[in-house]
Amino acid sequence: MTLPAFGAETTSGTLALRAPGPWTTPEGPLVSRVAFAAAHVVPRAGAENVPGAPADVDWDATLAYRHRIWSYGLGVADAMDTAQRGMGLDWSATQELVRRSAAEAATVGARIACGAGTDQLDPAALEPGEAGLQAVTDAYREQVNVVQESGAQVIVMASRALAKVARGPEDYARVYDAVLAEADQPVVLHWLGTMFDPALEGYWGSASVDTATGVFLDLITAHQDRVDGVKVSLLDASHEIGLRRSLAALPGSPVRLYTGDDFNYPELIAGDEQGHSDALLGIFAAIYPAASTALQAFDAGDAGRGHAILASTEALGRHIFAAPTYYYKTGVAFLSWLNGFQPAFSMVGGLQAGRSVPHLVELFRLADGCGMLLDPELAARRLAAFLAVNGFDAEVTL
Repeated sequence: MTLPAFGAETTSGTLALRAPGPWTTPEGPLVSRVAFAAAHVVPRAGAENVPGAPADVDWDATLAYRHRIWSYGLGVADAMDTAQRGMGLDWSATQELVRRSAAEAATVGARIACGAGTDQLDPAALEPGEAGLQAVTDAYREQVNVVQESGAQVIVMASRALAKVARGPEDYARVYDAVLAEADQPVVLHWLGTMFDPALEGYWGSASVDTATGVFLDLITAHQDRVDGVKVSLLDASHEIGLRRSLAALPGSPVRLYTGDDFNYPELIAGDEQGHSDALLGIFAAIYPAASTALQAFDAGDAGRGHAILASTEALGRHIFAAPTYYYKTGVAFLSWLNGFQPAFSMVGGLQAGRSVPHLVELFRLADGCGMLLDPELAARRLAAFLAVNGFDAEVTL
């Protein structure tokens, strides 16, 4: 098809669309890596999903997307950053998402974990001190109970409110001690970097990553029997490898490192002679057929093929998660729309405006290049329509 190119002057070029990749569904459970795709939500077409409005979700399309992920043998991490927590998905809609997704997972015996945070609070209304810390603790407890009652595993998300009220590492320890005491099964602890959420600056009580890592490890050590694993989203492969080795050296029950590095996931999941990372990734919501096929290769002992498949999607992942990284959800939703999994390119909170036309056209090119346009003809027609309403012509000649 003919696509515009963007620069000092806009010119057109021709892209010969390729067939989808040779993606396969597994014949049994994936065993060599534990992998979750952090899934997005689909808004109801025609609803008032504008900035500041309560989220109005298309539940049929949202849950159908999760069933596609499960059909490829991956778990779903729901109500996470990818589902627009704190960026359009309010706590009322989040509770319904948790309950509905967990119930659907139970119907197919699929793995599901859901985020528990404190986003029912307004951080601006809180001040450091006893009252603020108690409010954060109570908010965490409420959300942990919602997730546990649904039957999903708990992911303890980083809290903007805690970052606002904590005065140092001891306040983080106090809140997390109380929250982990509520857990009825081992949880996943989530460390989200400021590239994903600038409001989390200084999390764990220090702007120094090394110091924060020490606090994080102390917390894990103190509650090791209640921690299944940690999801680290700092986009720093060397830091993740170092933390992974520190976790492996802990005596007692093992603690997994679930990579949240949407830039460097191929090498981190492939690992080295000292171990590998498991996965809890937003990019897996966009590339789940390729991710599953790669993990099937790892299961079969063909690590080279597994790594090669993941590496073939790395350029797409880096583009979707390019700065400002917190708008990566727009790219996930755009690819979902191109592939026919939602009726419109729209998002709760109006977040579809988070990326430019040139960015999304390049996303289309990169998705085609790694075989992630699952129905190329449909994707081409949809991109042509998108370009037309944005002032550009795109000729579809397949």
